[in-house]
Amino acid sequence: MIIDSIILGIVEGITEFLPVSSTGHLILASRLLNLSQTEFLKTFEIAIQLGAIFSVVFLYWKTIFKDIEAIKRIFVAFLPTAVIGLLLYKIFKQYFFNETIVLISLFVGGILLIIFEMFYKEKEGAEAEIKQISYKKSFLIGIFQSIAIVPGVSRSAATIIGGLSLGIKRKTIVEFSFLLAVPTMLAATAYDFIKSSPSFSSSDLGSLAIGFLTSFIVAVFAVKWLIKYVQKNNFIAFGVYRIILAVLFFTLILR
Repeated sequence: MIIDSIILGIVEGITEFLPVSSTGHLILASRLLNLSQTEFLKTFEIAIQLGAIFSVVFLYWKTIFKDIEAIKRIFVAFLPTAVIGLLLYKIFKQYFFNETIVLISLFVGGILLIIFEMFYKEKEGAEAEIKQISYKKSFLIGIFQSIAIVPGVSRSAATIIGGLSLGIKRKTIVEFSFLLAVPTMLAATAYDFIKSSPSFSSSDLGSLAIGFLTSFIVAVFAVKWLIKYVQKNNFIAFGVYRIILAVLFFTLILR
């Protein structure tokens, strides 16, 4: 499981903050590795996301610990996700963590991402700093994020598209999405771990540690790359990638 943990950690680190769904990629990668969707694997796929999230804490610690105005807006955005996640998490984990749901979400999400970017134009006066985002917009971004409870939807894509449509600059909403991931994934991982950890063995915990560390290291570089990318590019390429991945996986693997 060590090699599998490293591979899944790399997949998570690369995809967590891209608009392609890290959870969806972990489910598909597990299928390619012939790993059964056990309760431990489902928890592993959630918990190693926390490793990637800690890369944000590492890179944005000044904002997280010193910018109270940004933190208040992140908290407001977190609220709807927390409520919806608490109410629906168990149902979605039991019935929606499968390849078919992921592929449908990737395909449809890719089309929507392309359409959005084709018609999107940045509004005049778009918020250029997180502290300029209103509490109402923060809450609405949180509602957008809650859609990502469906595997394959992509938490980052939902929050970024939501923020862009509300009139926030691209770089600003990308950074907002990074920071919003911290309380979101902390809560999701803690909740799942409390529910599932009593049945884990010491080797299971070791696999979690390896995946966590790998995803953290890889995500540090992925975050830096994405910030540079969004300053000159839109997300159409990611939409095309989602569609191609869904079609290829469905025709070659699930046929």
